[in-house]
Amino acid sequence: MTDRTPSPRYRVDLAPAVQRQLRHLPPADAARLRGPILALAREPRPPGVAKLAGSDFWRLRIGDLRIVHLIDERERLVVVLRVARRAESTYRRVQ
Repeated sequence: MTDRTPSPRYRVDLAPAVQRQLRHLPPADAARLRGPILALAREPRPPGVAKLAGSDFWRLRIGDLRIVHLIDERERLVVVLRVARRAESTYRRVQ
């Protein structure tokens, strides 16, 4: 038996724009994103995540959908900044 203490969880906040973006996605796509967004509380850098070049933002691929988020280690906070289909415009104006 191994002694594994669970890692401290992060709080996950959705930016107001993300709430609007989720409402505009087809229900099946929004449901597909729910689990990965909630899982960011346990692991903000899951397998497959990539840091966006020249920024502090991270990108997680879920099929043809993207979750762009920011990780604040000091506050143990993950802020989801954008959810969208993969396109060049997905990464514009994320600040």
